[in-house]
Amino acid sequence: MDLMRRAALYIVSAGFAAALAVSGCSRASDPFEEIERLAAGETGRVVRVIDGDALVLSTGQSVRLIGIEAPAGPSRGRPAEPGFEAAKRMLEDMSLGREVQLRYAGLTRDRYDRALAHLITVDDLGPKLWLNAEMVRRGGARVRVYPDTADASAPLVALEQAARETRVGLWARNEWAITDASQLPDRFGGFQLVLATTSGMQGSDQPGYSCDVLLERSVLVLNIRPSAAELCQLPPDTEVLARGFVRDQGMEISHPLNLQRLDEP
Repeated sequence: MDLMRRAALYIVSAGFAAALAVSGCSRASDPFEEIERLAAGETGRVVRVIDGDALVLSTGQSVRLIGIEAPAGPSRGRPAEPGFEAAKRMLEDMSLGREVQLRYAGLTRDRYDRALAHLITVDDLGPKLWLNAEMVRRGGARVRVYPDTADASAPLVALEQAARETRVGLWARNEWAITDASQLPDRFGGFQLVLATTSGMQGSDQPGYSCDVLLERSVLVLNIRPSAAELCQLPPDTEVLARGFVRDQGMEISHPLNLQRLDEP
């Protein structure tokens, strides 16, 4: 079976599982179970949305929604990424003016003093929402997991798969099309999802990496961080969906959730 067809079947299967969970037909019937066991943080009213994964509270605290990556806005002469306005409006529609509570999954602040958190709405102005998950489910953001804030991110992967399969939100745009790694141009960068088949592994000559996973017929190399070192054991001919930031023909993989094996149920 070819790689693209395997990926399609995997996505349909995962989307069906996610639908069961949302409908209450599985043990994971409570979508808030994962984050409500996390450390509870401060609350505040959302007064400004910066983009599809960042906002500001009435307390003055800026918040970065963890586990997801939405299109970035214009910065330092760089134009906005495709889909920026749509993702921003999506988060505004769900959160602006609402009271939210932060839930921490590890590291609580980044170098810009932004809170790193999952957000739950806690007022009576609308339905209870897990904003990080809703952005993924509605196709306004893709999953991106960092090892220091990874807790409770696993359910987001199935939600993204269901969104891809139904082409909701930004998944209907060409810019979010998933490409086979063997067809990538030499100039290829930014946050990407790619389909690939592994061809082997080699030690990395870059400090801070455990190994490089090589891909069949592709200029792209998966640079594996120690936090995802188990992926160095992937055998050749393994079909994968990899996600990460691409620079100089390398994609950094910092957490196992950022690489899905397509040969597993």
